[in-house]
Amino acid sequence: MTRATIEALPANAFPAARDALTDILHACVHAGASVGFVLPFPLERAGAFWDTVAASAADGQRHVLVARLDDRIVGTVQLVFAQQDNGRHRAEIAKLLVHPDARRRGIAQALMQAAEAVAHQRNLRLLVLDTGTDAAEALYRRLGFALTGVVPNYAADVDGGFVASRFMHKELPADAG
Repeated sequence: MTRATIEALPANAFPAARDALTDILHACVHAGASVGFVLPFPLERAGAFWDTVAASAADGQRHVLVARLDDRIVGTVQLVFAQQDNGRHRAEIAKLLVHPDARRRGIAQALMQAAEAVAHQRNLRLLVLDTGTDAAEALYRRLGFALTGVVPNYAADVDGGFVASRFMHKELPADAG
């Protein structure tokens, strides 16, 4: 099995990565991922999303990681840093996406582990996320996340029906260094 490489995507690298990221988001939503978008979901909308992410990354509000297989970007995840003074110790895990053609290779887990490593480097103490699927919840539980709670009818799925969201968290140890 080919191992993916995980790397940070600096703000100045977004233009070169935009098409691949757009393709991943578009493919994931069309495969049923409920990640904030509903059908119809045109490619242009996916690209516009990444333009917003690029601006937020340039402002230091988020850290974007990508996974590559044979130099092709096939996955991504984001750490969105809390902007409030009382939340500087936490970040939200957002948009964990792996292209449907590259799934079942451990890429999502590798991305999450890399995101946690970034959180440790930044001395964060808490990671939070939300998910709507059993498979994603199982992955997050394997990685040490606990279920915080479930909110019924929290979000629309890709087809416009309402689904529950499961909010999860993981407390990180204080930096021992």
